[in-house]
Amino acid sequence: MDERKIRVLVGKPGLDGHDRGAKVVAAALRDAGMEVIYTGLHQTPEKIVETALQEDVDVVALSILSGAHMTLFPRILELMRENGMDDVLLTGGGIIGREDMAELQRMGTGRLFGPGTTTQAIVDYIREWAGEHAGSRA
Repeated sequence: MDERKIRVLVGKPGLDGHDRGAKVVAAALRDAGMEVIYTGLHQTPEKIVETALQEDVDVVALSILSGAHMTLFPRILELMRENGMDDVLLTGGGIIGREDMAELQRMGTGRLFGPGTTTQAIVDYIREWAGEHAGSRA
């Protein structure tokens, strides 16, 4: 039986021009056997969600280093809900304080990652989430 690969969209919303970390995470996810779509820099929330829909992804992973996480994560979450993407994980990382991480998770995001997180921790989290939600994406 051929198992479907986990499909992950790695997005860089907003004006943040620092994409090295996003590229490192994208490569690690790809090396772990996931299909990865990288949006490139300066994407709007609307474009990220549109691409996630078109690509039928399981996970949207955002990299935000600009400080706009309390605007961008909620907007993307709202657009995902409007488009019936309740079975898609919204996760990501960047420079995000603990209180903001907790608030974003209360809003509905998955686990968020800060500086120093290993790529293996991100891979493990996504695999664990996908394993728990395998039936909802059939």
